Amino acid sequence: MTTSIIAKKLSTAAIGATIIVLGIGAVAQAAVLTFDDIAPIPDFTLIPNGYGGFNWDNFYYTNGSNAISRTGYDNGRVSGDYVAFNGFGNPALVSDGVFDFNSAYLTAAWNDGLSVTVEGLNSGATLYSKTVVVDTTQPTLVNFDYFGVDELRFTSFGGVEPDYLVETGGAGTQFALDNFTFNEKATSVPEPTLLPALLAIGALNAGLVLRRKQLKQS
Repeated sequence: MTTSIIAKKLSTAAIGATIIVLGIGAVAQAAVLTFDDIAPIPDFTLIPNGYGGFNWDNFYYTNGSNAISRTGYDNGRVSGDYVAFNGFGNPALVSDGVFDFNSAYLTAAWNDGLSVTVEGLNSGATLYSKTVVVDTTQPTLVNFDYFGVDELRFTSFGGVEPDYLVETGGAGTQFALDNFTFNEKATSVPEPTLLPALLAIGALNAGLVLRRKQLKQS
């Protein structure tokens, strides 16, 4: 390997290490929406736009502890008493600027074996799509890892009402959603006057390493 190539690689590595140490670049801030910090309600109502920084379309929230026992509204509670759900079993949307969707807990509200498809979109184009099957008995943690999306589309279908819920007359394709975890992206831009310093540090480190290498070979 030639001296110039070694110097170039060492310089690049030194600059990269310096940038990492200084914490320059994109920084993701994780956040979890539990739906327990919205105004308390006796029954259910629409999630207000702006909650968690998102727009919510056909997503409601309810106090699961007040719901019919053994439904997914009750069993789907992960933190606190409140869960979100898709109104009337219809598709529901979450949208914002670009974000990363990490994970969420999903529970079928009425039908065991309920399928829930979650699409991640950006500017109307579908980047991700995952379908999971959930039951009424307990929440299922689903790791989505959807990066760089600006909209999520939830669609549920299928499943069969279990015998112990038949008497409630509540069969439907609603699902309960809890602990919605996402990353808010913040970008830190280095000061213009800092860049020459970083380059100088990288060049100096590369020079010192090359000098030591030459001394050993002499």
